[in-house]
Amino acid sequence: MADKILVVEDDLNLLATLRYNLRKEGYDVVTAADGAEALEAARREKPDLLILDVMLPKLSGLEVCRILRSEMPVPILMLTAKADETDKVIGLGIGADDYMTKPFSIRELTARIAAILRRIKMMQQSPVEKETVLKHHGIEIDPASHTVKIREKAVNLNPKEFDLLRLFIKNKSLVLSREQILEKVWGYDYAGDTRTVDVHVRWLREKIEEDPQKPKLLLTVRGSGYKMEGK
Repeated sequence: MADKILVVEDDLNLLATLRYNLRKEGYDVVTAADGAEALEAARREKPDLLILDVMLPKLSGLEVCRILRSEMPVPILMLTAKADETDKVIGLGIGADDYMTKPFSIRELTARIAAILRRIKMMQQSPVEKETVLKHHGIEIDPASHTVKIREKAVNLNPKEFDLLRLFIKNKSLVLSREQILEKVWGYDYAGDTRTVDVHVRWLREKIEEDPQKPKLLLTVRGSGYKMEGK
């Protein structure tokens, strides 16, 4: 059975182009042209992946993302036409898995889609590993319940923040490049724009550091990537 993708885009020409190309790749494509229609379609169709434009009539893509993230675990790839990072940061912070800036190539889009779906299927097919609770510098991660405590206080992390934190703690003291992080957490090796990692690290620091502007746990290694302080 083909994977089902819901494409939400108010530019009807772009919507038609995406529908045509994704169907040509073998996907079952459902479309919506505004935010309200997107919510209805997502709830009705239960797609395997959602491609969601930020700027939509009736209900913004950011609001759609926020609502759906609380209702279902569908992976969300956001599209933004803006040059600044405001919408990207907000989108990632409320649970979007990734973003692409317009204009983009269909080839890159289909590569990202394939990688996201491949990772989801691998996670579903892999036997569940019993991981012990991870503890480090006042941080406590319970992989079984997907919960996190920071200095004894429960903290809500979005799925990518949770995966990032677990990756850093399991590899504490090791420097991880942005490319390695993309591969481990996002499931693809993308050598282009790695700012997705930087944005998520920024959000994660807001939740685990006492002073996010002067991090003492999740450190930047200039020219290399990031590492979790291991002492």
